[in-house]
Amino acid sequence: MSYSSNKTALIIGATGLVGKQVLNYLLASPIYNQIKILTRRSSGIQHEKLNEIFFDFDKPDANLVKADDIFCCLGTTIKKAGSEESFKKVDFQYPLQIGRLGKLNGASKYLIVSSMGADSKSFIFYNRVKGEIEKELTDLHYDTLHILRPSLLLGDRGGETRLGEKIGEVLAKILDPVMIGPLRKYAAIDSAKVARGMLELAQSPQKGVFVHNSAELQRF
Repeated sequence: MSYSSNKTALIIGATGLVGKQVLNYLLASPIYNQIKILTRRSSGIQHEKLNEIFFDFDKPDANLVKADDIFCCLGTTIKKAGSEESFKKVDFQYPLQIGRLGKLNGASKYLIVSSMGADSKSFIFYNRVKGEIEKELTDLHYDTLHILRPSLLLGDRGGETRLGEKIGEVLAKILDPVMIGPLRKYAAIDSAKVARGMLELAQSPQKGVFVHNSAELQRF
């Protein structure tokens, strides 16, 4: 089978809620003829365009971080990570090191799933870390940086149960009809919309730094 482009995409976080959907969309897209994922565990997907690279994020091999466009879907919670330090490693250190290595190896676009409320000066640790990674990636001066700030993500987490988020999902569905106008950015969002948004935004010819709030992402 032939494809209309010779572009390469690289994903980190390809086995997560948004990442696995980004992977499926990229594999189906004629825009990329190779999809690389840097991962610690197999995606379980077999595809002729897929290059699954088992990667040690604590001892990164710079030669493996080569692509035209980089999609960062890494993310965890402090509870799952076990500590604030471990959380920051996943949500700050790893995305930044891949950003640095990718830029050195010629990548021109970086897209990252951040979070609503991201603010490097926030008193809330989670929001502060999200804001810090946005700032550091901006300072790398990619040709194009897309920062996506979704609200509560809806979708199948593959058996992973987060009680707080389950309760939030139920409340979000009840409140969705009244989340209009300025309130729309607080409405829960289907993770598939965020994934589709990443793919579509990656094809924009515009250069610069772009921040997309949850209300904007609802259109995808």
